[in-house]
Amino acid sequence: MTLRPLRKPLLPLRLIEFRTREAMSELTHIDEHGLARMVDTSEKPITTRRAIASARVLMSAATVAAIRDHTTPKGDPLETARLAGIVAAKRTAELIPLCHPLPLTHVDVRVELVDEGVHLEAEVTTRAQTGVEMEALTAVSVAALTVYDMCKALDKAMTISDVRLELKTGGKSGDYRRAENRHGTS
Repeated sequence: MTLRPLRKPLLPLRLIEFRTREAMSELTHIDEHGLARMVDTSEKPITTRRAIASARVLMSAATVAAIRDHTTPKGDPLETARLAGIVAAKRTAELIPLCHPLPLTHVDVRVELVDEGVHLEAEVTTRAQTGVEMEALTAVSVAALTVYDMCKALDKAMTISDVRLELKTGGKSGDYRRAENRHGTS
């Protein structure tokens, strides 16, 4: 007996039917019926995996000054964001439906106050059968949201931007490092 979803999948089945069975097998997170599935990693070797992600929260000079002067109404947004990012990395599999729960061996969230706002960076490490890119990206995303939450009484025009993977090591697909952009920054 094949179980069918209660709701229609995001991709209409007729669109998926245009793909051949061979093309369908290349989509690792889609089953033969076009439904999302978690990949079986049981046959993959356990290796050390590491990922670094970054994000920015752009804000007014007045908000930066309030953070610097420790006068934000909800307390220290930088330390709260750092802790929120660590917790978020540990809970990624609960938030992203097809992520595997991973035994994280290290999570570090770095927060820096700069002239235009807050720069965030998360580094996550594990020894597992799949990578930790989503954990690093989730950590900086939640840390950025936390900065927004802690400072929104001062500045509702803050902008969360540039959430991105900077580095990934380990695994079958090999290593990745973001190349420098035309401005000479990565």
